[in-house]
Amino acid sequence: MDSTCGGAAPYGGLDFLEVCQHLYDGIHITDGEGRILFINSAYTRTTGIRPDQVLGRTVAEIEGLLYKGSVTEQVLRTRQRVNSVATILELGKEVLVTGTPVFAPDGEIKLVVTNTRDFPELKRLESQLHDLTVERKKADQELAFLRRQQAGGRPLVYRSEAMESVMELVRTVAQTDVTVLITGESGTGKELIANELYQNSARRGRPFIKVNCAAIPAELLESELFGYEEGAFTGARRSGRAGMFELADTGVILLDEIGDMPLPLQTKLLRVLQQRELMRVGATRPIKLDLRVVAATNKDLREEVRQGRFREDLYYRLNVVPIDLKPLRERRADIPPLAEEFCQRFCKKYGRAMRVNAEGIQLLMEYPWPGNIRELENLIERIVVTNASASTITRSHVLAALSSNGSFHSAGLAPGTLKQQVAAYEREIVRHAVEREGSIRRAAKALGVDHSTLVKKFRQYGLEDGPASGE
Repeated sequence: MDSTCGGAAPYGGLDFLEVCQHLYDGIHITDGEGRILFINSAYTRTTGIRPDQVLGRTVAEIEGLLYKGSVTEQVLRTRQRVNSVATILELGKEVLVTGTPVFAPDGEIKLVVTNTRDFPELKRLESQLHDLTVERKKADQELAFLRRQQAGGRPLVYRSEAMESVMELVRTVAQTDVTVLITGESGTGKELIANELYQNSARRGRPFIKVNCAAIPAELLESELFGYEEGAFTGARRSGRAGMFELADTGVILLDEIGDMPLPLQTKLLRVLQQRELMRVGATRPIKLDLRVVAATNKDLREEVRQGRFREDLYYRLNVVPIDLKPLRERRADIPPLAEEFCQRFCKKYGRAMRVNAEGIQLLMEYPWPGNIRELENLIERIVVTNASASTITRSHVLAALSSNGSFHSAGLAPGTLKQQVAAYEREIVRHAVEREGSIRRAAKALGVDHSTLVKKFRQYGLEDGPASGE
């Protein structure tokens, strides 16, 4: 046999033939005359042809007897690599063969090395690759759907100038990566604004992770946000765990109720905002991040800073672009379209056919909505569910639903004429507004009426034991 095939290789005495015997592909080697010098065990496994059947014989002798479509003679003729499909006659199977010339220093072909691959195996791998591609495409589609769900698929409904100003600001900053702080009372739609920022940004379709800082116990929040390394604490996973910030990499993270984040974690968050990197719990090396941070809170962070409960430097880092959402009572123009939107949605959900009439809308406009949009949404759902036979949501439906609210529960609104029920309802509105705002003057401003008007109502309904009218 040619020394190239049987001699020792210069790598630690490793024998060339031993290497060939461990290759997955079938190897078939001939000399420059087409005489077969070597086949490995993979070749026999693939073709069923044994060494004693071919060694020492030329491919010309075997062509048509053991196989058909040898590439060796084509390589010798063209002096180039040849790819083809050969047929193993005894097995009646096709194999993929690639013949490669090996040249001597004088330019003559010294060897022809042929790789033989099982064609059915390649077909199986091709089919498997196709299946994996289909599965990945399906997974990508499902992931995109879930991200759309996570971001909220419904458009914002509004008509007020206050919300139009907010949306103009959202459209302006959405395409940038600037940090945004959304403030407002509970139920004003802070998460919906965060959704709009995400949906209109260049990061849409990438991760959108929402974290409620008030809903996760303080002792767990650090590992949830920043992740941890193996052995960082008792019960830690062996492989460690990525935190919410890492999961949001390349995308957007919403830190809801940021005002409830413990002070020690505020320091770590400041590093994320300043350097766009984090340190896992128990880690020694930082992890670089590419993400946008949006924060939201119903607290007055400036007051939290004065009270020493929130870092001043973190407040300024978060408050690059502030978006303040007014309570629903200060943007009453949004109540009619919101009521209609909620009515349509819940009618579709519960198989109803209803609409809110003008009197019903008027009463909704008069109510102060301490729970904001969330309270309005829940109220409309209650009316739709409990009035299955009605086709119109009237003032009486709204009044009955409002009377069952927690804020009116203790009033014990009794049956009576419409005038009597409206008077009882108005009394509760006045009482509730003054209790909530702490003074008649502030309550009048919140309800959108003159101070003198509310003073008269306050006295009319026998509420003079409360705050003084001049407060």
